[in-house]
Amino acid sequence: MDGSFDPVANSAASAQEAAERAVAAVWRIEAARIVGTLTRMVGDFGLAEDLAQEALVAALRQWPAEGVPRNPAAWLTAVAKRKAVDGWRRRERLDDRLALIAHDLEQEQAEGHELPWDPDAVDDDVLRLLFIACHPVLSREAQVVLTLRVVGGLSSEEIARAFLVPTATVQQRIVRAKKTLAAAHAPFEVPPREEHAARLGAVLGVLYLIFNEAHAASSGPEWMRPELSDEAIRLARVLAALQPREPEVHGLLALLELTAARFPARTDRNGDPVLLADQDRRRWDRSRIARGRAALARADGLGRGRGPYSLQAAIAECHAVAPSVEETDWDRIVVLYEALGRLTPSPVVELNRAAAVAMATGPASALKMLDELAASGALRGYHLLPATRGELLRRLGRESEARSEFAVAAGLAGNDRERGLLERKARGTAS
Repeated sequence: MDGSFDPVANSAASAQEAAERAVAAVWRIEAARIVGTLTRMVGDFGLAEDLAQEALVAALRQWPAEGVPRNPAAWLTAVAKRKAVDGWRRRERLDDRLALIAHDLEQEQAEGHELPWDPDAVDDDVLRLLFIACHPVLSREAQVVLTLRVVGGLSSEEIARAFLVPTATVQQRIVRAKKTLAAAHAPFEVPPREEHAARLGAVLGVLYLIFNEAHAASSGPEWMRPELSDEAIRLARVLAALQPREPEVHGLLALLELTAARFPARTDRNGDPVLLADQDRRRWDRSRIARGRAALARADGLGRGRGPYSLQAAIAECHAVAPSVEETDWDRIVVLYEALGRLTPSPVVELNRAAAVAMATGPASALKMLDELAASGALRGYHLLPATRGELLRRLGRESEARSEFAVAAGLAGNDRERGLLERKARGTAS
């Protein structure tokens, strides 16, 4: 033998890789429960997250040699609790609560029992964690990274790749967010009834923002970021299970499922955008459509009327069930946008309503709506305004004006793929 193959080293490397995969998997699935349980125990969100990270490091050190434990989430939680107790002992601040934790852990170890998963209101802990990650003292950027980090279980590197920012930037935002929460003495609790609606709205807003970035990336070389949409949908499902009586939670989940159903048809083989009118609807994900419609039915079944997310989901449902663009119920979509505009007035809603009006009654009346929007200045710098205006002008046969609008839109677009499509439209080389 020439010594190029070392079976011992190869086996050790395989064990290390297996342990790393196991750690990544359990963290992705159980991060919220682990950090939530630790926060309830130690009373400090930042400390809880740090303890969980220390437990992950311990797992990477021990699992390759000892094997992955039968209940890895319980193992990680127990190790983190021991580290909490050790830290308090060193600082001579071991209070009765942590003394009790220490006693329980020592008793379990002495009896040789498999460490069980915490039975105490785990779902409540996850809900509290969502509320604290989206606490109003945090900026929206901080809420997003903290939600993805401690509730979604994504690493700083994964978040950085998804949003095309340096890993150090993500890490700094996480550190600042934890310091802000500590300075504000943010309690680990479901907010009181009078604050519940606003705080739940913040959670829904963060998930919506994460999904929007997945649906149409604001910058970078790719038009969509499917890994972010998967996380947003997964977290929305968790929230729907925790808040089954909140119609807008189901409404948001419905919107995300119905919109993501179109993802397989939204890009061509080169990764370039394929707009709704040109999509092959046979490629739409029918299982997602079914789940989205079921979630919307659950929202409606609660009998409290449709909110903004449910209305948007109803619009997405109109697209999902239509055999073609021509057979879409555009009149209903216009009505739904009108209702949405009354609930949440927004120039973007008006832009979308104008696009629906163009399909329902023709481009001329819709163009007048867009001209009013442009004159107001509310969407100055927003590339979809000239892009939509270009489409309407082209339908009216005003080709030169349309190309000019597409050129303006291309100059404003931040995403490389979308900019390329608009440039081709400006040259008249794209349909």
